[in-house]
Amino acid sequence: MRKVNNRIIDLHDAVLLDLDGVVYLGPQAVGGAPESLDAARRKGIQIAFVTNNAARRPSAVADHLRSLGITCQEMDVVTSAQAITALMARQLAKGSKVLVCGTDALAEEATKVGFTIVESFTDEPVAVVQGYSPSINWQRFDEAAHAIQRGAVWYMSNTDPNRPTNLGMVPGAGAQMAVVAAAVDAKPVIAGKPFPPLLEATVERVGCQAPIFIGDRLDTDIEGANNVSMASMLVFTGAHGKYDLVSAPVHQRPTTIGFDLMSLSQPIRRANTTDTGWTCGAAIARIVGGKIEVSGVEDGVDAQLDVLWALANLCWAHPELDPSAALEELDMVP
Repeated sequence: MRKVNNRIIDLHDAVLLDLDGVVYLGPQAVGGAPESLDAARRKGIQIAFVTNNAARRPSAVADHLRSLGITCQEMDVVTSAQAITALMARQLAKGSKVLVCGTDALAEEATKVGFTIVESFTDEPVAVVQGYSPSINWQRFDEAAHAIQRGAVWYMSNTDPNRPTNLGMVPGAGAQMAVVAAAVDAKPVIAGKPFPPLLEATVERVGCQAPIFIGDRLDTDIEGANNVSMASMLVFTGAHGKYDLVSAPVHQRPTTIGFDLMSLSQPIRRANTTDTGWTCGAAIARIVGGKIEVSGVEDGVDAQLDVLWALANLCWAHPELDPSAALEELDMVP
């Protein structure tokens, strides 16, 4: 049995959270998110909302969170737009001309750090900064491509290929980046997860010593946390699920897993190796006759997550084995 006093929240002084797929899905809060974060705040835990989405102002994100019943001040929000423009400010001269391929929110962040915004490659910008925009004009991609081909340094907020919404997945910043990449022989400088600048900026702002990052994507959230040696928890309310977890490469493996943010108040899951496999609580995942066998599968998400965590560790140690049959038994985990 896991010790009751070894809760995830007790091990950290700050909780850093991805937004889409973790705190909310479009206009809806993920179940239990407001209550879980309020409980963490009452314990003195610092909360920061970290988003790869450069399309919205921090104030708009804070307003959105408050409308969902989540306590949030503007300073609690750290965006990839802030991180990439801060990085640019360290690398480029103040007042430099910059072409923005994104929303007004991204342009405002570039203006705040001292850049001069221009509208066309003919204005000879020294840099192009690109971020997700849900309503971008195709001509803006052309302007960005022309500027980069003429020597402008290309900066990118993040590379998420898609975004989870309450209606399903939609194309993200990475898809828009690919449009420009198809026309240029250059690679962008990137701030958002999984690259370090965004999480480094968040830790600096919060001033924490033992943070945990919570995300729904292995390739951005969890890999990003690993890239800055930060503890992480994968939740199953957004983009990635159990099949993604068991096949995750080393650099995308979380410290622990939870179904949603309510798992913060639950004991941390720990997997232990045995002669034939792995255990987690009462769950066992082992190799029998060259195949994976699991036991401890019961009704209830927590019990099935125990099985999944044991199974994931077994699969990471034995990637040659097929976990499909075992995964199908976990009908309460997406």
